[in-house]
Amino acid sequence: MQPESKTIDEYLDSLSEDRKTALSKLRDIISENLPEGFAEQMSYGMPSYVVPHSVYPAGYHCDPKQALPFISFASQKNYISFYHMGMYADEKLLEWFVAEYPKYVKTKPDVGKSCVRFKKTENIPFQLIEELVKKMSCEEWIGLYEKYYRK
Repeated sequence: MQPESKTIDEYLDSLSEDRKTALSKLRDIISENLPEGFAEQMSYGMPSYVVPHSVYPAGYHCDPKQALPFISFASQKNYISFYHMGMYADEKLLEWFVAEYPKYVKTKPDVGKSCVRFKKTENIPFQLIEELVKKMSCEEWIGLYEKYYRK
């Protein structure tokens, strides 16, 4: 667990060199490929890409003061975690990711509800994540979120 960082740069600078390199590359891939409408910020103590209140004023149903989360990543004690809320809401997107994963990495994917865990930085499928990040627009994410989570 990292100390509470105020910025993504502070967060990355607090990591070991191998983790910093991997997460910086992940940040670059997400930033360069994420459709318009999302914003980069620290959220829940980790680098995140959210739907800002200027786009979705209602915010996150668990805490409306928070912007609607979409993608986050973090350096945990024993792994790097990558969160993609769209995979949690869209079963077909999750199925696509799991089916494509063996084309990039020899190990079986360690997937939770919206989280993919990577124990080794060399097992992060950056090219696959680049493809994943492009697959859901801000509008599509808001639509899924409202359909499944917003009461």
